[in-house]
Amino acid sequence: MWESLLEIDRELLKLLNNSFLNNIPEFWEFITHPERSIPIFLFFSFLLYKQYNKPVSYYLIICLPVIAGITLFITNLVKNAVERLRPSNEPVLLDSILISQRPENFSFWSGHSAVSFAVTFFVYSLLFSPTKNHFLKLLFLWPILFALSRIMVGVHYPADVIVGAIAGSILGYLGYKLALYYTRKSKTITHRQ
Repeated sequence: MWESLLEIDRELLKLLNNSFLNNIPEFWEFITHPERSIPIFLFFSFLLYKQYNKPVSYYLIICLPVIAGITLFITNLVKNAVERLRPSNEPVLLDSILISQRPENFSFWSGHSAVSFAVTFFVYSLLFSPTKNHFLKLLFLWPILFALSRIMVGVHYPADVIVGAIAGSILGYLGYKLALYYTRKSKTITHRQ
């Protein structure tokens, strides 16, 4: 059963990595670098600053790198416990996928996926209102593309990316709940009018 799931994961990796989506590998190579996400973090900070009054917005903005750091820490604990080889380091896959990076650490789960979904879920939860902000779902374009880039450059399996997205979303939601608890406890949470 387990081996069958791993085989499905490998076949799905080959299918996606060799699909029309990867016709412009330079695009995925550009997207996949974490430093290219700095403008996204700045944009998220700006959105929080505009939505909340100063003391709260500063606190929430500081939460962004904290959530990213905690998520990365947990991700590395899991990677070192599971010790799944990356596709780029699997001899049986070398001739069947496009590889443009060769990290040496382990694969499961994707840190890019987990961190980007954690931060996005945190910001989305803080900004969401059922009566407005209908375009907020577009914020998830970044983590989806960022996570997908890891498959396209050949360093993660689809399961790594999916589980990373789920774990990151859970951690982002927990961060949101903790931020709400703190701000309500200190009675400082107020939206700008």
